[in-house]
Amino acid sequence: MPPSSNLFRAARPAFRANQFFRPNQAGRGARFQSTTAEAPNSGSWAKRMWDSPVGVKTVHFWAPVMKWALVIAGISDLARPAEKLSLTQNAALTSTGIIWTRWCLIIKPKNYLLAAVNFFLGMVGVVQCSRIFLHRQSQKSLTEQVETKVEEAKQAVNP
Repeated sequence: MPPSSNLFRAARPAFRANQFFRPNQAGRGARFQSTTAEAPNSGSWAKRMWDSPVGVKTVHFWAPVMKWALVIAGISDLARPAEKLSLTQNAALTSTGIIWTRWCLIIKPKNYLLAAVNFFLGMVGVVQCSRIFLHRQSQKSLTEQVETKVEEAKQAVNP
C-alpha cells in the first residue's frame, strides 16, 4: 500500500469531524452552507463578503486578485517591440485564459471574478500573439523584397 493512502486514512477522522462536511437533511454535504442562523442577505456588504463561499477569506477571491498581475504584465508588454515577445509564452497565456474561463463557469460555486481575470488574460494573449504573427509576416515579406532586389541588381550587373 502506498504511504499516501496511510496518510489519507489517518486524516479521515479529522475531516469527518469538521462541521462543513456533515450532511444536511437532504443527505448532501453542507460544505458551503452557513453555520449561522441569519438570513443570507442580512448584515453589511463586508460581512456578506466575508461569509461568502467566494469571499475574501477564501482562495476563490485571492487567486483571481493575484492573477490580475499577469494581465497587467501582458498589457505592459504592449509597449515592447513584437520581436522581443515570446510566442510560446503568449500562446500559453492565451490557452490558459481560454480554458480556465470556461472552467470557472462550470465549477460550484461559480467564480465570476476568476472567470473575468482569465477572460482578460486570454484576450491579452490573443492580442500579443497577433502582434507576433503580424511582425513575423512583415519580416518574411521584407526578406522576399530584399531577395528580389538583390536578384534584379545581379541581373543588371551581369546581363
